Amino acid sequence: MKIHEVEALAGITRGNIRFYEKEGLLSPNRNSENGYRTYDEADVIWLKKIRLLRMLDVPIEEIRRMKDGQLTLADAMERHLVQLQRRRYTLDSMTALCTHLRDSREQLGDLDPDAVLASMEAEQQQGTQFVPVNRTDKIRRYAGPVIGAGIMIGFMLLAFGAMLAAFTINPEGSPPLLFEVFVLIIPILMIAGTIAALLQRFKELDKGEEEAAKIY
Repeated sequence: MKIHEVEALAGITRGNIRFYEKEGLLSPNRNSENGYRTYDEADVIWLKKIRLLRMLDVPIEEIRRMKDGQLTLADAMERHLVQLQRRRYTLDSMTALCTHLRDSREQLGDLDPDAVLASMEAEQQQGTQFVPVNRTDKIRRYAGPVIGAGIMIGFMLLAFGAMLAAFTINPEGSPPLLFEVFVLIIPILMIAGTIAALLQRFKELDKGEEEAAKIY
């Protein structure tokens, strides 16, 4: 079956299906004639299992380990329960702190951040895991495509400069003007195509499920 059929049957978007394939959680067959992906009922069932686990916020890596037989479902759930209990404790601590700040009726301008941060650090020593300020997940996701596009664009600019220099240094031995324009426009088109592909990749990353199951 085709991917739009899988979307409807599994209740998962195309972007997420592609993301799971990229992460090695799904390996559909390929049509030997045209190379297109083909999905079967087993793929749909497996995607439903992934959807179920992700709706429970089970990490991708844990699902991969279960798929590879390195971890049983029971063991994975035991590990995940520990994480959920830690998060519950953290949420309880954050709720208590937010309630305290609300009930104090204190204005932001009068708030003593050192006192509150000291209280939060004491909570962290007891196991509370507050949200980290310096998040780099999104930066890492976008860094690869940007670096790859930058290398390609740099290479094309070098090629464009080299060809332009070759045509201008020895104008008498240059080919016809129409041919020069045709040759010079190729790197420009490739740069435009690279930028378009990069923007498309950004859209896929935004639509994908790389952050914890936000679309569910």
